[in-house]
Amino acid sequence: MNRQAQSAVLFVLGAALLHAGLTDLYLRYVKAGLRPLVLAAGIVLIVTALATAWYEWRPKRHRTDHEDGPQGDHDGHDGHEEHAHREPRVSWLLVLPLFALILVAPPALGSYSAMRTGTALQQSYGYTKLPASGPVRLSLVDYAGRAYYGHGRDLVGRQVVVTGFVALDRSGAPYLVRMALNCCAADAQPVKVGLTGKIPPVLQPDSWLQVTGTYTAQRTKDTVNGGPIPYLKITQAKPVPTPHDPYDETWNN
Repeated sequence: MNRQAQSAVLFVLGAALLHAGLTDLYLRYVKAGLRPLVLAAGIVLIVTALATAWYEWRPKRHRTDHEDGPQGDHDGHDGHEEHAHREPRVSWLLVLPLFALILVAPPALGSYSAMRTGTALQQSYGYTKLPASGPVRLSLVDYAGRAYYGHGRDLVGRQVVVTGFVALDRSGAPYLVRMALNCCAADAQPVKVGLTGKIPPVLQPDSWLQVTGTYTAQRTKDTVNGGPIPYLKITQAKPVPTPHDPYDETWNN
């Protein structure tokens, strides 16, 4: 792989990062707050590619005068003998991850990963004050923390609205889940909420639901890691499209 090819690969990779950062594609890889870094990385790669191409394509004589010097003239070399050596073709395998980035957008982690990984519910240092009236819209992670660690003190008697995807354990018991991020999709971990009450008769794993319900003191332990799983008593549930950002970042805020 010569320098022209290297600059082409860098340029395409930088363009792919810019495309991902300017659309929602980057959310399949990293948390929303890292968008500026994705865009910056794309710009740096494109600038590097253009600089490499300019260096290779500028007049040969200009490069020779600066690179060879007296030593090159004395030895009778033109200073570019190194370019006659062919690089190993295996280096082209480095292009494969690039094509994967451009052509294949990985799906968000779903019920398969969630039910094979222990819940990652963490206690928050504090919760924001809820509105005084009306249904309360909460992220699933926020509801789970208030329900378990807050013992539902600010949820009793309130209707809450929570969105997540469906997961079923081996016994068929339903859970509402969101995958929570620390940094990127590689470290995503599930937070699970058990469902009770008016559960829809047919539930498909990985389908997304918007659930309206009330707090219940019922809770259980995750069979994978023994972590806490609170419950939500459903009064109404309806299917919703997959959100543009399927991951939850509440525990990092």
